[in-house]
Amino acid sequence: MRLPRDLSGADLAQALKQFGYRITRQTGSHLRLTTSEHGEHHLTIPDHDPLRIGTLSSILADIAAHFELSRDEVVRRLFEQG
Repeated sequence: MRLPRDLSGADLAQALKQFGYRITRQTGSHLRLTTSEHGEHHLTIPDHDPLRIGTLSSILADIAAHFELSRDEVVRRLFEQG
């Protein structure tokens, strides 16, 4: 599945709420997100607009590994309409 090319860090942080992530702190232009689902997991994402595609791909791969899902399944849950 194709990744969105115009996604900001703030938009990604908002979308990740469905996986239980919440912003726990912000340092400069980076957001720290934490979830307690499936054990505690931390993510640091840049609050850039837009996120670089390689950065987004890496973040999604990290989430997929934590939740034991495929990266495509994470992308589908976050960005598929309907």
